[in-house]
Amino acid sequence: MGTGHFFWVIFYFASLCSASLANNAKINFREKEKKVLDQILGAGKYDARIRPSGLNGTENLPTYVYVNMFLRSISKIDDYKMEYSVQLTFREQWTDERLKFDDIQGRLKYLTLTEANRVWMPDLFFSNEKEGHFHNIIMPNVYIRIFPNGSVLYSIRISLTLACPMNLKLYPLDRQICSLRMASYGWTTNDLVFLWKEGDPVQVVKNLHLPRFTLEKFLTDYCNSKTNTGEYSCLKVDLLFKREFSYYLIQIYIPCCMLVIVSWVSFWLDQGAVPARVSLGVTTLLTMATQTSGINASLPPVSYTKAIDVWTGVCLTFVFGALLEFALVNYASRSDMHKENMKKKRRDLEQASIDAASDLLDTDSNATFAMKPLVRHPGDPLALEKLRQCEVHMQAPKRPNCCKTWLSKFPTRQCSRSKRIDVISRITFPLVFALFNLVYWSTYLFRDEEDE
Repeated sequence: MGTGHFFWVIFYFASLCSASLANNAKINFREKEKKVLDQILGAGKYDARIRPSGLNGTENLPTYVYVNMFLRSISKIDDYKMEYSVQLTFREQWTDERLKFDDIQGRLKYLTLTEANRVWMPDLFFSNEKEGHFHNIIMPNVYIRIFPNGSVLYSIRISLTLACPMNLKLYPLDRQICSLRMASYGWTTNDLVFLWKEGDPVQVVKNLHLPRFTLEKFLTDYCNSKTNTGEYSCLKVDLLFKREFSYYLIQIYIPCCMLVIVSWVSFWLDQGAVPARVSLGVTTLLTMATQTSGINASLPPVSYTKAIDVWTGVCLTFVFGALLEFALVNYASRSDMHKENMKKKRRDLEQASIDAASDLLDTDSNATFAMKPLVRHPGDPLALEKLRQCEVHMQAPKRPNCCKTWLSKFPTRQCSRSKRIDVISRITFPLVFALFNLVYWSTYLFRDEEDE
């Protein structure tokens, strides 16, 4: 019994030692990763300057690089500079047969690197980039994962400012397409080909907020380019942005309508209130001109007419027309006054001549006059001649004029043309402006997608 007991004690201590060694092996498992990295990336074993072989190690096939990205944010879309800023996580994946390693029965899933210069990298660049920078807080936001089958995953977070040529003919009722283009700089399609990763190559963060735009959709495509040095692989993402109209409705369209309506107040003022009508017309005109210049200051000087130019131009014309209407009213008022003065002078002269004739009759009351016969004799030629002079020529009745009949219904004096102009303007200006609004909104709101 003593010998058996001793045997079980030795066996127990041997089990404890083996468990301790296993635990030490788990704790030092990272040391195995270091050995694998030294084995595949050691000096003289791997050259990062040589591109990987093609598919399945084929030498005469290009290296295929699969690309996908995650759009984190879009900070601004600048209409004046025609550019937009975006922050994204960019990923590339390819296979390098030289980086295969033993995964220790699936216990080593992948190796992680933070130095991109340790392995071969595709020479991808963003062709429509204006500015760009990496993120280094707190550590550089980049990593490289090497999988046991030699697959390499490269991921980096970058911020870019990209060019976006815009067509502003329908501004601010427009849609814009901004592209993100990626291409190979030095490797031709015989050596390097970029492909979109299957499935979902572009992901967008949820609840993406833009101040003046809405991201409607995005499309992925290929844009290979040929030059005199060869054909280069290229990928692109088209982002379709729709401009939010509510901001422009509140800041531009409603204030312009209010200025036009305020300019019509002068039609209801008395024609003799010259300072009030002139100051109202000039103030609204200057305000409208300032509004127009402020709108154009935020847009690039393009050679075509924009939708906002049509609106501001017509509104400015209505305000200017209201000012010219007062000038016409003032001229008509002075003309009416001149006619009244001339009629008054003519009546005074006639009255003076009548008074003079009556005075002459009073002084010659004793004079005798020859009385002409009241009855005409049939053979009297003088009587026939007098009769012809006294004939009354009646004209045929004219057809009634619709315009004159309509104008005669207004409560104005027949001789006051200035008041009649004001009354006509009170009706004509709002009707024409309403007709313009109908044509304007039906033209730009219901335009086909192909025209846009």
